Amino acid sequence: MDLNSASTVVLQVLTQATSQDTAVLKPAEEQLKQWETQPGFYSVLLNIFTNHTLDINVRWLAVLYFKHGIDRYWRRVAPHALSEEEKTTLRAGLITNFNEPINQIATQIAVLIAKVARLDCPRQWPELIPTLIESVKVQDDLRQHRALLTFYHVTKTLASKRLAADRKLFYDLASGIYNFACSLWNHHTDTFLQQVSSGNEAAILSSLERTLLSLKVLRKLTVNGFVEPHKNMEVMGFLHGIFVRLKQFLECSRNIGTDNVCRDRLEKTIILFTKVLLDFLDQHPFSFTPLIQRSLEFSVSYVFTEVGEGVTFERFIVQCMNLIKMIVKNYAYKPSKNFEDSSPETLEAHKIKMAFFTYPTLTEICRRLVSHYFLLTEEELTMWEEDPEGFTVEETGGDSWKYSLRPCTEVLFIDIFHEYNQTLTPVLLEMMQTLQGPTNVEDMNALLIKDAVYNAVGLAAYELFDSVDFDQWFKNQLLPELQVIHNRYKPLRRRVIWLIGQWISVKFKSDLRPMLYEAICNLLQDQDLVVCFFSALKELVFKVSPYLETMFTLLFQLLQQVTECDTKMHVLHVLSCVIERVNVQIRPYVGCLVQYLPLLWKQSEEHNMLRCAILTTLIHLVQGLGADSKNLYPFLLPVIQLSTDVSQPPHVYLLEDGLELWLVTLENSPCVTPELLRIFQNMSPLLELSSENLRTCFKIINGYIFLSSTEFLQTYAVGLCQSFCELLKEITTEGQVQVLKVVENALKVNPILGPQMFQPILPYVFKGIIEGERYPVVMSTYLGVMGRVLLQNTSYFSSLLNEMAHKFNQEMDQLLGNMIEMWVDRMDNITQPERRKLSALALLSLLPSDNSVIQDKFCGIINISVEGLHDVMTEDPETGTYKDCMLMSHLEEPKVTEDEEPPTEQDKRKKMLALKDPVHTVSLQQFIYEKLKAQQELLGEQGFQSLMETVDTEIVTQLQEFLQGF
Repeated sequence: MDLNSASTVVLQVLTQATSQDTAVLKPAEEQLKQWETQPGFYSVLLNIFTNHTLDINVRWLAVLYFKHGIDRYWRRVAPHALSEEEKTTLRAGLITNFNEPINQIATQIAVLIAKVARLDCPRQWPELIPTLIESVKVQDDLRQHRALLTFYHVTKTLASKRLAADRKLFYDLASGIYNFACSLWNHHTDTFLQQVSSGNEAAILSSLERTLLSLKVLRKLTVNGFVEPHKNMEVMGFLHGIFVRLKQFLECSRNIGTDNVCRDRLEKTIILFTKVLLDFLDQHPFSFTPLIQRSLEFSVSYVFTEVGEGVTFERFIVQCMNLIKMIVKNYAYKPSKNFEDSSPETLEAHKIKMAFFTYPTLTEICRRLVSHYFLLTEEELTMWEEDPEGFTVEETGGDSWKYSLRPCTEVLFIDIFHEYNQTLTPVLLEMMQTLQGPTNVEDMNALLIKDAVYNAVGLAAYELFDSVDFDQWFKNQLLPELQVIHNRYKPLRRRVIWLIGQWISVKFKSDLRPMLYEAICNLLQDQDLVVCFFSALKELVFKVSPYLETMFTLLFQLLQQVTECDTKMHVLHVLSCVIERVNVQIRPYVGCLVQYLPLLWKQSEEHNMLRCAILTTLIHLVQGLGADSKNLYPFLLPVIQLSTDVSQPPHVYLLEDGLELWLVTLENSPCVTPELLRIFQNMSPLLELSSENLRTCFKIINGYIFLSSTEFLQTYAVGLCQSFCELLKEITTEGQVQVLKVVENALKVNPILGPQMFQPILPYVFKGIIEGERYPVVMSTYLGVMGRVLLQNTSYFSSLLNEMAHKFNQEMDQLLGNMIEMWVDRMDNITQPERRKLSALALLSLLPSDNSVIQDKFCGIINISVEGLHDVMTEDPETGTYKDCMLMSHLEEPKVTEDEEPPTEQDKRKKMLALKDPVHTVSLQQFIYEKLKAQQELLGEQGFQSLMETVDTEIVTQLQEFLQGF
């Protein structure tokens, strides 16, 4: 691509690509895509985005195309890779001038320079770092800032490389430039501190921006640039200096307004200081040891004393608390139970921690956390009043403990209390003691203090197990407080029910539950309260029977009333717990829920997590309804269809729960329906995914086989067989076993149709047996499959033997002999008694025979048969006779206790199938006797005796003992 002639054309197409008109935009994008692999294209882009006279949008687009080109074509091994000559030109052009006037474009240029540096620096681009160092020294503000911005992105990118050789290069780089980076940071920091008092906001912001960028560079060098940073005086000097600089910057905040850009940048810089400490502690805990004392002193003084008043802000307090928490919890600082086994470094760090966390310090931290940070604020109380549902959702959100003050204080309290519970338990018990009895509803401060202490007692429930008589406290203190109906008591009642939820799985007598159920049933009628205590409800649904109707009705009403998606999910989760616990007892009460769920499903189209909660509820509902769940099919089956269709975007969220719902629907289905059969069309793409859900998919396939084998196999066996053949080439040993178990079940359920439907797989099984499959669990399954064919479909086995003889180029008899020999040899691979009996029955089915090969293997067949007798025969102590313990003469309905789940429809189908299965209907003892008798009649007494003489005398003796009475 000639630069002079191409620049105009490329510029024109880039201009068209910024158009809002798709008719202009699409052809331009196509043209740019074609040019991506043209030599010279990226040189043209460089000329365009470095030309400051051109339109900003065009330059922005040119930078983006250049950046994507680096990802795709810069590596030497990439298809259509850029030539080394062009790359040399581009590298030189990228660092010629650091004078981009537009911030967003400057950032993108810095990022793309870093991308090239990741691949080429320092070997192919040794001049990059020296050029950047020289450029950050210039007096021109714009050039200095842009060079510093690029310096940061290059350092950040090089620090992220993980290969040993790359790490070594970065260590060398860090050692070489660390002194300069420190000097640069100190220079910009001192400049900022001098300018703060000037009141010149533009100058303050400019120097603060440079301070922030140079600190970002130092962060990467400090954390990632040294193997043993504590041995480097410059590194440790910088880290110790952070505390001085932090105090200076915090004092500066008094002189900078609260609502301007400078304040925002100042707070970001202060937070970055704390990030350096947190990252260094995370990556180099032992190198951090000299900083433990100072870090704790600094953090505790600013967070838990008056030192921080007027200068701290929420995010800074959170970071200081995280620093304390990481030191307290750090595994590297915890000695072994046997101190002699601990390293000197661990013992040193532990000694510093113990020296700092004295009784007065711990007591003050605990009291301040509870009495100051745990107190509900005016803002929180207002939100609670106006939107209790939204307040609860916000309070319990995800990873908020890392960034939000309230969750962070609670996590710090839990960690410190756990670490120093012997010291802090008496402190918290004393705080509890002062709050006995009712609280004056007019004294808002007293109510808030009680709320905070109850919060602490709930968080420390496991630590206080032996110190609090919770049952007495519940009866004498908490239960009466639940009954106070004054409006100002609402937050405290909310806290009490949450507190009970924390303790109920720790220490709560079952005979107190009825009192609590009655209190909860009253609270369930107050929507403002109920959204706050789902943890208690989930724990309480245990022996819920007497209150089932009331509780279920009130929960259902709540589900309809609440509006927050998260709250609906919580209510559904509690409903699911109730349904799961009471199982079939739920049937009289679910009509309203069954009618409402389709509407909720439709309303939640944009909320996939809520739909996951609906799926979970449906799973438990189907299990509770059993065969009656068929009435839900008009709603249920389309839900399964959507959730398990990999061509639909929601499947990413819904697939796992959708498959589980599909499975329980099959297990509880009384009969197959055309609609239920039709959704199996989703299965083939699911099998292609080979995901972690594959096991559930196999269970679903088995479910269809047990439900309606003939109809199912006639409809789907061909496609299923193709999928299985592909899977068997790729999946693990466990996956192969799962595939073969499906085939085995099909042969068991339908011995005539099964072999025909899975005809392509059976040669694979036969070949595996003949070649002596090395994995015992796979060989066991092979023999189970072949045993079914041999025992229950002799004609098909003969045709299969004939087919395999042609493939192996052997005589049928010879191949049969090899198979029997391998079967006998690998019988020990089979561990399941049912399959061992099946093997004995299958091989015995070859008798009587005058075939010389079968007679030659007669000894092995008898050996397996006697092994089978040992597996299945039990002696009747009264009569002294043996009987086959696997025989089932009639269907026995097991008695289901209250705590057991009743059998599903699939369980019943399996039992009906067992009544037709030779393994459970044919006496192995009788079968052996009949087969030996028939063989004797075929050969005559003398011939039969000659055959029996091939069997070991001990085996013959055992056989005779088992056959006494015949």
